Amino acid sequence: MEHRTHQRTFGPGPDRLLHNGRPVSACAVADTARSRRKGLLGTTAVEGALWLTRCPCVHMIGMRYPIDVAVLDKHGTVLHVTTLRPWSGMTRPRLRGATTVETAEGALAAWGVTRGDRLAVVRA
Repeated sequence: MEHRTHQRTFGPGPDRLLHNGRPVSACAVADTARSRRKGLLGTTAVEGALWLTRCPCVHMIGMRYPIDVAVLDKHGTVLHVTTLRPWSGMTRPRLRGATTVETAEGALAAWGVTRGDRLAVVRA
């Protein structure tokens, strides 16, 4: 019996992620309770980014691959940037955290995203 692994890539999404006003990636927005709960669960990779509204922290329970995470305040200022491994826990809730951006491991560094930068999403 042949075993097949189903590859399910999330993204890229219809919207655009901006870093300090410059477009860096396609983006999808999770702005409902259901879409935030689902996030990247059940996927094997992410293409682009996932912008999670009203989400000050994320967990890695059930995840299959590492991701980069940026926690933002309500103005889009980056409060925290980290890489999370599958089943490795979660980001610590930030007092002013309002939004979380998830993307492929290494993407935030490649885009030059650091604490204090501004991220925004432009809806399609």
